[in-house]
Amino acid sequence: MLTDTQPLFLFQFAMSLLVFGLIARMYLDPKLVQLPIAQALSPLLIFHAFRYVGATFMSPSVIDPSVPSSFTVPGAIGDLLAVFLALASLWALRGGSRLTLPLLWVFNVVGTLDFVNAIYQGVRVGLPHYQLGATWFIITIYVPALLVVHLIIFRILLTRSSELPEIGLRLKAKQGL
Repeated sequence: MLTDTQPLFLFQFAMSLLVFGLIARMYLDPKLVQLPIAQALSPLLIFHAFRYVGATFMSPSVIDPSVPSSFTVPGAIGDLLAVFLALASLWALRGGSRLTLPLLWVFNVVGTLDFVNAIYQGVRVGLPHYQLGATWFIITIYVPALLVVHLIIFRILLTRSSELPEIGLRLKAKQGL
């Protein structure tokens, strides 16, 4: 039995980043490049819509109630904000809105900064030393997957954002506007 869980926690987090990075590089990237931008971004945004799971950090029946609220509250609020922004971005993207590009950038920056803050706060409070219950897996498996998806979205925004205005024009043309 380990007396210090931090090395295992960090190892699992790092391995998940590596494995999800490999999956993205080997399987997602080649497929996403072939898709129109709306089809490429939509499933990535939907994946982030599951971040409501982060609200679990507010449940004392799941996570050690002594975990400092400086970690749990901002993390839960940040995740719920990211859910809202991901869904708003998806709605704008699928509707061909002019707000699509700004919403995508706001979502991706806010969502990424939420994770940066959560990682910082987790290190600051010594998170792996608490009883994390099921939230251990949220942090060591789901968060790395979400971070990789954020990186994919950043790459798409930096390399293909010029395709976004065309979406609105094509949708309006189809609707006869």
